[in-house]
Amino acid sequence: MKAEHAEIWANDRVARGMAQWRRERPDIDCSGKAVVGRILHLHDVILRAVDRVLARHGLKYPTYAVLATLRVAGSPYRMSPGELLDTLLLSSGGLSNLLRRMEKDGLVRRMADERDGRGVIVELTEEGLKIADAAMAEHAEVERKLVSVLSDDALDMTADALGMMIAASER
Repeated sequence: MKAEHAEIWANDRVARGMAQWRRERPDIDCSGKAVVGRILHLHDVILRAVDRVLARHGLKYPTYAVLATLRVAGSPYRMSPGELLDTLLLSSGGLSNLLRRMEKDGLVRRMADERDGRGVIVELTEEGLKIADAAMAEHAEVERKLVSVLSDDALDMTADALGMMIAASER
């Protein structure tokens, strides 16, 4: 099975790059590029596909990620910025700027945290909820299409392997 997959990958950009590394720097084991290089390449492929779908709703992925995260938090669709940071791949400065823009666009409102007067809570507005609900099904569909080339077993194995890589990186 590995040989038949190697045929598929034999000439992709990562394989070509690895061949150059092996030719020019045979002293360096570049085998990690087989996975990491493809993940980095797929990041761009995935983001472009997701952003194409989200553009129909006037969104880009970071804004959508905040809307969807607040939406799946359940009613009343509120979280602290710290809770959002724990689930999103953004820096605190990036999130602050994004929330400022989203508030200006009427998608979220920021208010004092009743539990902690010094804190802030971010809440979906009716408009934010409407856009999140409209975009979520299409976003999930594009994700399913992107992984549809994988068998159920391959999908499970890929999810497990990526989960192990993420867990190891967070130690």
